[in-house]
Amino acid sequence: MKIDPAPSAPESALPGAASSPIQAVPHTWLEDAIALTTGVLFVALGLVMFKHAGILIGGVAGLAFLASYAFGWNLGLCFFLFSLPFFWLSWKQLGLEFTLKSLGSVAAVSVFTALAPRVLQFDQVNPWLAAVLGGLLIGFGLLALLRHHASVGGVNILAQWAQQKRGYSAGKVQLAVDLPIVLLAFLVVTPERVLQSVLGALALGAFLALNHKPGRYLGV
Repeated sequence: MKIDPAPSAPESALPGAASSPIQAVPHTWLEDAIALTTGVLFVALGLVMFKHAGILIGGVAGLAFLASYAFGWNLGLCFFLFSLPFFWLSWKQLGLEFTLKSLGSVAAVSVFTALAPRVLQFDQVNPWLAAVLGGLLIGFGLLALLRHHASVGGVNILAQWAQQKRGYSAGKVQLAVDLPIVLLAFLVVTPERVLQSVLGALALGAFLALNHKPGRYLGV
């Protein structure tokens, strides 16, 4: 009886065989549209939860709040002026597409948070739960935006630049900037509220650090 030889292993499975590079698969316009809409909705929902619970946020928004309180400057003007250097960095280092998507995302988040009281009401929100859940919601929204080449401006742009151009973790950069800003709030709010805000910043930063690591996601 003739016995056929065992099939040879594929070349890629042989020891020492060179592995072919994995090519990134571009997102379609529909995938981008769905992801960006989902991202801004989650960010807006997290911000609304923070607002109802009195949780402070880091980044440019938190810095603008502190500057407005300390020096009496207009809050909206502070936010606009503090945001300009980050969008300049985005345009120069991350490209026009990223910058335009980020500007659109910021505008959409602003609209959704403004309209939220008409469709969403919180009768009672535990601040500690709101800090964790709100931070996770914002983190999930930012993850969706970053993976589709967008952001919500400010420190989010800096974090993406640091990961894309320098190989640092975007989540860790976000956390490293947010925490000192939130801690400065000891000057204007109660210690308990600051601790709740720190918890929210930790939840947001940890979610991004775990799920948005350099080299892990190949979608473009």
